[in-house]
Amino acid sequence: MKEKPLWAHARAVLAQDASGHAMDHITRVVATTSTLLAQTPAADADIAVAAALLHDTYDDKLVADVAEAKAATLTVLTEAGATPAETEAVIAIIDHMSFKASLGGKQALSLEGQLVQDADRLDAIGAIGIARTMMYGGAHGSKLYDPAIRPRTQLDAAGYRSTESTILKHFDEKLLKLADLMNTPAAPPPSRSPAGRDARLPR
Repeated sequence: MKEKPLWAHARAVLAQDASGHAMDHITRVVATTSTLLAQTPAADADIAVAAALLHDTYDDKLVADVAEAKAATLTVLTEAGATPAETEAVIAIIDHMSFKASLGGKQALSLEGQLVQDADRLDAIGAIGIARTMMYGGAHGSKLYDPAIRPRTQLDAAGYRSTESTILKHFDEKLLKLADLMNTPAAPPPSRSPAGRDARLPR
């Protein structure tokens, strides 16, 4: 599978993103996926790297028309030389790896999907994760903090982005949970503090 068309497609979709999902994010996720692949010889590198490259190209929070964007992603996979089986494997990863998808229950992921999900989650914690959270909240006009809004404890896919929250509450609702949700031994255990785990965050 040729990577160049996949990079070009990701860049075309995400180059102008200002919510923490631009090409710097994609580049880090691909790099981390490659690091995890080096420790996981049983995984198919072509499938994992393709999924890492394309995982945000039809995300419903980033594109106006998910069906159209997904069709474009399918087309570019074909143009890159992916076999039908490889295309199916890549799409299955993208469709099931998000935190939102997991709110309906743990999603079945291939070994490649587990590596890509770990790589994506590692980019959502630590200093980079904090910066990306601030970018996303700023891009969507979210409040930084409101003492009247409590962290949501019962989340589902339907209400995840449609009910009110704040940027700091997002740490409680998602980011502080990610370190304990890694799939593979290859994923390094991140520090529990950089993502804001200490109790000094306003609650």
